[in-house]
Amino acid sequence: MNNRWLILEDGTYFAGKGFGAELNVFGELVFSTNMTGYQETITDQNFNGQIITFTYPLIGNVGINRDDYETLSPACKGVVIKEYPRLANHWRCQMSLSDFLAKRNIAGISGIDTRALVRKIRDQGTVKASIVDSGDVFSHAYDQLKASVLPTNQVEQVSTQTPYPSPGTGHNVVIIDLGLKHSIMRELVKRNCNLTVMPYNSSAEEILELAPDGIILTNGPGDPESLPNVIEMIRKIQGKITIFGIGLGQQLFALANECETYQMSFGHHGQNYPVKEKATGRIDITSQSHGFAVKRNSVDNNKLLITHFNVNDGTVEGLKHRRYPAFTVQFNPDAAPGPHDALHVFDEFIEMMDAQKGAF
Repeated sequence: MNNRWLILEDGTYFAGKGFGAELNVFGELVFSTNMTGYQETITDQNFNGQIITFTYPLIGNVGINRDDYETLSPACKGVVIKEYPRLANHWRCQMSLSDFLAKRNIAGISGIDTRALVRKIRDQGTVKASIVDSGDVFSHAYDQLKASVLPTNQVEQVSTQTPYPSPGTGHNVVIIDLGLKHSIMRELVKRNCNLTVMPYNSSAEEILELAPDGIILTNGPGDPESLPNVIEMIRKIQGKITIFGIGLGQQLFALANECETYQMSFGHHGQNYPVKEKATGRIDITSQSHGFAVKRNSVDNNKLLITHFNVNDGTVEGLKHRRYPAFTVQFNPDAAPGPHDALHVFDEFIEMMDAQKGAF
């Protein structure tokens, strides 16, 4: 392992050992509290353009396997950990984490005091950072970091460019790929849905031509306000088709209904967030990975109902339209990684489509 630096935009730097791809990267620095499931986290497209700091100290000890991908083309920039294991050992292991990151052009750095790093992120909010070889001139690397600009076309980078099917025999469901996790498709396939995955910039007319029973607006990265075409598409289809939004999908659905969104100081990234359903009092422990949220006081109660909220900070975690068959959640009901408490949300989507058969 070669020596590397992790440099923050305020000039703070951490010295560590490199693994993964041997290249210099920069991006928004975020932290994940996941204790397991690092492969799913790294391959989650919600982390597009970001450098992920894992709070759990030992990452990589079970390697990488064929079953736990959330996408085959991960889009995060880097991985920061406390300790990298000398050996990856598990019966499903196909390659080491370092080899995987090298193949995907993702830089890694270990030996970092991740507790101190997380405290800085919590105190400062959004932080730009770079992972660079320690042989580079520090002042030059720091100047490059300060001049760097975070991407704004993140959904365009991760969405499919052409539609594709996943045939089934049940409900006809269109998935708008804003950063689709494979586990969403797995849950729908378990429920026998006939799936068509479409690009983020698909028009309402293209969607309705497929005569779907329902549509899913998936999770994804970035600022929802950067996607006005998707917002307009939602306005055209709501009331004509059952809608289920997840993560970024919730934020876009909210914007389509005159709500406001905001960038959180350091976001929710982990698998231990308690979410309460207002109607029943049920609390699910959920997996989350988002940096934006819906402003609670912007929700028009005559149009939308807040169905769920975050027990820790009151964040809006679920919405339902009062007139149309449409609902959303901010968390990841598919987990992967995380607890399976919220899988019932997919059953609610199926039930809503059943209830609307013949209504449109």
